Amino acid sequence: MANVAFCRVTLHLPGSRNLKEKRSISQSVTSRVRSKFNVSISEIGDPDLWQKLTLGIVCVSSDGAYASGLLSSVISYIESSRPDLELLDWETETLSGF
Repeated sequence: MANVAFCRVTLHLPGSRNLKEKRSISQSVTSRVRSKFNVSISEIGDPDLWQKLTLGIVCVSSDGAYASGLLSSVISYIESSRPDLELLDWETETLSGF
């Protein structure tokens, strides 16, 4: 059986002055996370707000606890690798039995 863990992360980008800077930050964060963790990550919301970035992160695993822990590690990594960004909110959900 497979487990799917999903996380929505909302970040404040205090140094972003326009959408071009937001896209640069988004690409930087997503490429770093992809290279370090076996997850899918993408910008999923707030396309016109240049100081707010919402990311969706997904992990599929046979172990739900592992998938949930991996997403927690991703959140910690984003916080530690980008201290210039402010973590506003995050929520996770794990679906089992696929």
